[in-house]
Amino acid sequence: MKKTLISASVASVLALASFGALAEGPSFYGRLELALTNTETGATLQGGTNGVDTKNYADENNSGTYLENNFSLLGVKGSEKIADGFEAIYQMEFQVENTSTTGDVFKARNTFLGLKTNAGTVLVGRNDTVFKQAEGGVDIFGNTNADIDRLISAQTRTADGVWYYSPKIAGLVTLNANYQFDDNDTTAKTSESLYALSATLGDSKFKEQMYYAAVAYNKGIAGVDAYRLVGQVKLGQFKVGGLFQNAEDVVNNDIDGNTYYVNVSYDLNGVNLKAEYGADDAGFGSYYKNVNTIGKDINGKPIITTGTDINVQNFNVGADYRLAKSTMVYGQYAMYRGDHVVAGNKVDLQDDNVFSVGVRYDF
Repeated sequence: MKKTLISASVASVLALASFGALAEGPSFYGRLELALTNTETGATLQGGTNGVDTKNYADENNSGTYLENNFSLLGVKGSEKIADGFEAIYQMEFQVENTSTTGDVFKARNTFLGLKTNAGTVLVGRNDTVFKQAEGGVDIFGNTNADIDRLISAQTRTADGVWYYSPKIAGLVTLNANYQFDDNDTTAKTSESLYALSATLGDSKFKEQMYYAAVAYNKGIAGVDAYRLVGQVKLGQFKVGGLFQNAEDVVNNDIDGNTYYVNVSYDLNGVNLKAEYGADDAGFGSYYKNVNTIGKDINGKPIITTGTDINVQNFNVGADYRLAKSTMVYGQYAMYRGDHVVAGNKVDLQDDNVFSVGVRYDF
């Protein structure tokens, strides 16, 4: 009798396991990434870093060594065929901040419901704009304090929108768009529509083609009108990339400028060596804004000393290495410096020299 019950139990478990393996369902995933960082100003640290005085980034009291959470996250995603040629897709993703003692434990990330057909894919909800996604893999220090958003704007994850991605035309070109509902605009509050467009060529992951190129336009999202050109190519063990962006404030079109990045990475027996240079004269990036934050007004908004003739330079070097498919370690150095003109006088920005070592675990 006992042997019969045991055999039946084992058979039931195996049947359920086989069914689970065959059935389409959600997949659970996540990332835990922490870095130990030393900085001179704190202006380029992740926003949720505990101990940073956000009322005055330029205060020398923000110099020191911090534990940064580089966008640790939890998520679930999946798809299911609902009819011939129609597939429902979904994703719910949350940033996890419980390694720090400040801020909310969970923050919203890309979360959407969509439909995939032979005519393309449509998503509704919260997602990176196609303008941001056009970067492909050119942001080689992405999600750290050397991310390209320290100099450029419109690296936006936005909600209350609709996204469209075309099928790959001729196996090379994809046309993409997203539209944000006007009544949900909480940034510039303009009367104009908020949308982004992009066209991509090649493969940003270098699996099908050894090159990637993109052109993208952003209208009003994040308070700027902007366009960007992106390119990256893989040549043996080298990857060479570049990005150019022009941005203009939607409220005051006298505030505008250009930003560009060039970078190279080299795979040395599994060690990924990286170097990057960036320059900016627009002043929309987080480094320029944060290093000039001198306090908050009565409404709690930061007071920024904004100048003209902005000149910001950024230089990054680093290396990363995967100990296993799930685990990566890295070290990097980022330098930020520049100047601007305030009240007719040229004023140097406070330099920021940032050293980081970190570990990333994916599951």
